[in-house]
Amino acid sequence: MTPAQTAKQQTVFPVNSEQKPVSGFYTLLYKEMLRFWKVSFQTVFAPLLTTLLYLLIFSHVMTGKVEMFPGVPYANFLIPGLMMMAMLQNAFANTSSSLTQSKITGNIVFVLLPPLSHWEIFAAYVAAAIVRGLAVGFGIWLITMWFYPTPMQHPFWILAFALCGTAFAGALGVIAGIWADKFDQMAAFQNFIITPLTFLAGVFYSIHSLPAFWQKLSHLNPFFYMIDGFRYGFFGHSDVTPWASLAFVAVSALALSFLAVELLRRGYKLRH
Repeated sequence: MTPAQTAKQQTVFPVNSEQKPVSGFYTLLYKEMLRFWKVSFQTVFAPLLTTLLYLLIFSHVMTGKVEMFPGVPYANFLIPGLMMMAMLQNAFANTSSSLTQSKITGNIVFVLLPPLSHWEIFAAYVAAAIVRGLAVGFGIWLITMWFYPTPMQHPFWILAFALCGTAFAGALGVIAGIWADKFDQMAAFQNFIITPLTFLAGVFYSIHSLPAFWQKLSHLNPFFYMIDGFRYGFFGHSDVTPWASLAFVAVSALALSFLAVELLRRGYKLRH
């Protein structure tokens, strides 16, 4: 190539030696967010409808008959629990379904081949799960404000538990997605582990209304601390101090994150 041709090529396609390479993290994050948003009626709006039905039915049946916190109507008590339950379930579903589907269809290779570190892959999946969880939670809050306006006394605690809780569920979804080889296994994980733990985490009741044995058992459920701390942000009442709940949730999320990254590093059930 002559010097003139080289100069012409550099004019058409200028080379910037200082330009940093674009991280594949953003591409994978965009892909994961686009994946659930393309079917938003199923991934975002369907959970809103389900949560609204829970609220309308339980508030109609229980309002005026029970009072979990002094001066807090049962319908208002129910809203934060339903919000967190929906956020956790959808954050888990986002990562677990994406990985399981990619493994079954074989396109997981397009995630493993690019020069992405294990932390970048993990972070992209979990960040998308957090976005989906927060979108569902925010939608529920907007809709329920029309029926039962609920105050936010401590927005910091609401945001902290929303982020930590969805990150926990997203990391757990990565582990479940790596472990599951087919949709039946993923459905079993969702139906026999995630759903019971969220329903038995104090969504519909305060654990102080339970017998002593079941109170102690509830303290072994990590989802209980997420819902209890999240509810504290709205009413300033909780069964456990919010700092203790946040510490438990944060440590649990970090532990799951390191486990998920280690599974990605080893290629467990991914490279076969």
